[in-house]
Amino acid sequence: MAQSSESVGKLKTALRLKSLEIEILHKISQAISSNLNLEEVLRHIIDLVNQVTRGDSCLLYLLDKANEELILRASKNPHPKIIGRIKVKVGEGITGWVARERQPVAIHKAAYNDPRFKLFHNLPEDRYQAFLSAPVITNNEVIGVINVQHRRLHRHTLGEIALLTTIASQVGGAIENARLYEETKRKAMQLETISNVSKTITSHHYLDDMLNLIVRMVAEAMTSPVCSIMLVDERTDELVIKASESRSEDYKTKPNIKVKKSLLGTVVLNRKPLIIRDVTQAEGYMHPELAKREGLCSLISLPMMIKDKVIGVFNLYTSKERVFSHEEVQLLSTVANQAAVAVENTKLMSVTMAMQEQLETRKLVERAKGILIRSEGIGEAEAYRRIQIKSMNLRKSMREISEAIILAAEMKEE
Repeated sequence: MAQSSESVGKLKTALRLKSLEIEILHKISQAISSNLNLEEVLRHIIDLVNQVTRGDSCLLYLLDKANEELILRASKNPHPKIIGRIKVKVGEGITGWVARERQPVAIHKAAYNDPRFKLFHNLPEDRYQAFLSAPVITNNEVIGVINVQHRRLHRHTLGEIALLTTIASQVGGAIENARLYEETKRKAMQLETISNVSKTITSHHYLDDMLNLIVRMVAEAMTSPVCSIMLVDERTDELVIKASESRSEDYKTKPNIKVKKSLLGTVVLNRKPLIIRDVTQAEGYMHPELAKREGLCSLISLPMMIKDKVIGVFNLYTSKERVFSHEEVQLLSTVANQAAVAVENTKLMSVTMAMQEQLETRKLVERAKGILIRSEGIGEAEAYRRIQIKSMNLRKSMREISEAIILAAEMKEE
């Protein structure tokens, strides 16, 4: 009879867990299956896991395949300063071990004493007792890890472990759909940016307006607090800000930078992009205090190339630490070179206009000389000398003097 009661109790517990699992899966389906906003999807997942496990902390890491590292993307208690900044390599710490081994881990006490544990000094959860972790898997690939922690000792049941594992496997598809949507949206915006930059450099805007339009469009597309174009002044061997999108007047008016004595100068000298994870900590960065005041963190600086010559650098800052993808580097390199084309085209146009101006002036001087030769009975050299002297005495160009001579002759003829 006792055995029968025990069996019934186990069956009731199993049924309750199965009912809870079905209810949770239904909630997952309702809450996130049709949502394509990644941040909202992650927040829903954290809320659901928290409801089920009643843990004191819940953290969700997503895998960055390119760098083989897990990045903290959401947590039960918001940690705005560390979301996106806490990173562990696959295989590193308990979280990295779960991702590598593709299996859950349950520790009922003193999780921080586990030999796999990695301490993060800015996470209060590091001193929690119990730890339950499960891999997020979709299409047979690990895309993240969910961690649940308790402040006090907590012995996880097989049902709890199975339930978290089920949730982790079910939310994988929703996360991937949201990531794919955001990636597609970002690429569409980036392609639109390249198209708009191309249109800008073929427009009739003045160079300053053109470059300012370019940095404004790129800053908006990349959600950058500061984006700038600096051109090389060959006379002084300095980088000079030519255009910038920034709320800070301090940044816009910061002094020129010597090419051979600065980090940005290495972009010119090496003809290669420079990426700094945190400019406030980078050795050799010239304005760390300004960067701190403006809340700047990562920087990518790219050479503006015309054939084999670097004419300047294109700079883009982020407010949070960021790893730039290969596609983003390619996009920004394209924009940098398009901006270089805009600068070069303007220079060529200026040279062409100057040549046209010189040719037109020569024609007018020749015509004025002819008038003086005929009217004054003097030689060609003397006619030219008179125009030159008149120009010096009146402080007007020889073109203006020649035009006045031609106009006076035309009025006499009338």
